[in-house]
Amino acid sequence: MKFMKLGTRPDTFFTEEATRTVISDIPSDIVIQINDINYLLHKLQFPLLPKCGLLQRLCSDSGDSDIVTIELHDLPGGEEAFELCAKFCYGIMINVSAHNFVALFCAAKFLRMTESVEKGNLVLKLEAFFMSCILEGWKDSIITLQNTSKLPEWSETYGITRKCVDSIVEKILTPPAKVAWSYTYTRPGYSKKHHHSVPKDWWTEDISDLDIDLFRCLITAIRSTYMLSPQLIGEALHVYASRWLPDTTKNRPPESSVSRTEELMEKSRRVLETIVNMIPGDRGSVSVGFMLRLLSIANYLGASPMTKTELIRRSSLQFEEATVNDLLFPLPSTSGGHSYDIDLVVSVLESLVVLWRRISPTASENSQFLVSIRKVGKLIDSYLLVVAKDANMPVSKIVSLAEALPDIARLDHDDLYKAINSYLKEHPDLSKADKKRLCRILDCQKLSPEVRAHAVKNERLPLRTVVQVLFFEQEKEKGSKETGNRLLPPPELIRNHTPTIGDYQGKLKLGLDEKSSRGESTRRTINPAGNSEKDQNKMKRSDGKLPLELEKKLIIAEIEETESEKGKEIRGEGMSRSKLDPKKIITKGSRSENSRDKGRDR
Repeated sequence: MKFMKLGTRPDTFFTEEATRTVISDIPSDIVIQINDINYLLHKLQFPLLPKCGLLQRLCSDSGDSDIVTIELHDLPGGEEAFELCAKFCYGIMINVSAHNFVALFCAAKFLRMTESVEKGNLVLKLEAFFMSCILEGWKDSIITLQNTSKLPEWSETYGITRKCVDSIVEKILTPPAKVAWSYTYTRPGYSKKHHHSVPKDWWTEDISDLDIDLFRCLITAIRSTYMLSPQLIGEALHVYASRWLPDTTKNRPPESSVSRTEELMEKSRRVLETIVNMIPGDRGSVSVGFMLRLLSIANYLGASPMTKTELIRRSSLQFEEATVNDLLFPLPSTSGGHSYDIDLVVSVLESLVVLWRRISPTASENSQFLVSIRKVGKLIDSYLLVVAKDANMPVSKIVSLAEALPDIARLDHDDLYKAINSYLKEHPDLSKADKKRLCRILDCQKLSPEVRAHAVKNERLPLRTVVQVLFFEQEKEKGSKETGNRLLPPPELIRNHTPTIGDYQGKLKLGLDEKSSRGESTRRTINPAGNSEKDQNKMKRSDGKLPLELEKKLIIAEIEETESEKGKEIRGEGMSRSKLDPKKIITKGSRSENSRDKGRDR
């Protein structure tokens, strides 16, 4: 940093209460009042008036009184800047640098300490220092520009702001190979000793010191040149946001400390909205992880709906590039609340689906689009696997996110099954209704053989899901020979794939119609080879789900299971808990169907 020394005399100013006086044998004859400070000075014995055109005029207007009192409460820079000007007039040594230049220059211009008043005056010396030292330096220009925020109108009027911006932009546009001045670059893994080349974003960290309005002015000037890539502009926004916005990926402070200052929250909201407005429109100018983080901060700060909508839209356009870590934003720690902000992910995914639905059928079949949407499907299922381990995550959140994906986004449901299984394992006390609701999003036809083998032995799955897996496994094995007929699984297949489900062992009772059909010598059975055309039509489903006949039998079994839980005696109560045999479910359903059919015949 450059300095300029003016004057040679030692400092003779001293303070007594709210009064500043110069040590001298000559009594003071002029009082300058600035805010709460009184300066007792001399008009002519020291060259105060000869160097200050404003004081000359004010003293001449006051008449021939011995002691003149002048109020300068509107002096830019206040008492500190005035004291530097007064010391210059007394020949006392002062140091000028980028830290005090703005206030001193504005005060000197206000006091009219120019060449027209006296040769070699303060304004001329400050202008020379500004042009030859401050504007030639990198950090000096930034520090000076930052200080203009204290006197924005005066700095704009005297041209300080514009000249600093032009100097900084000129240096930023310099090719990295020609950068010879000192700069700040503290990114992890970077060391100047091991890197001889200057990184392209060498300037981003230093300009992040600026006030948001000055930063916006500087970024606007850089973009107007069209000489830097949108990615570099985006990197500058990322560095600035990291410097000034709260980090929502870490545990947030309790509400009591957050609410301590609404002024700080309002300042953060203004920084956020300004950054969002400056993001270049080019795809990839900023990462999707950065936009998702801004969206999380926007929710935390209560930003405007327009800002949130724009971030959701921009995030959805690049959602396929995200990673699971990009989606993990913790919520404030509240009693009984879940840990992750899953609503944020749902909002972005829903925006992507809306965009997908607007695409014409021809475009939706494009291989590039399929690759993108399936990347998103993998991402969502991997994210579900993480949030499913949250003990307080409501099942409704899991279901809403899983259902937000279109069917085309998942080639298979293996990852979705793993997420559901993880959720059931983490929530052992989940109600049967919630289990059914959760497993309803699973398409058993899209499970791999390995996962189906695991599912039929999974004690956590509802009965309906297990039977669906068994049925569709049989359909897979039949292959293309009988794709037109959706047949019930034979007893042999069910017996071979009998699951051990503790929740259902010993709970299924005989059907309500079993007593009426117990005395019959024959019982209706499933005969795939002897099905009539009408029966075969009943077995077909257009939605790829279980056949109607099997669906009815499962409903009957579930009703009976519910009744048994309400207090009815279970037949064979003295027997030990045995493995669940889906064959009994199907047989029981057949008996109930037979009884209803006979009732209708009567």
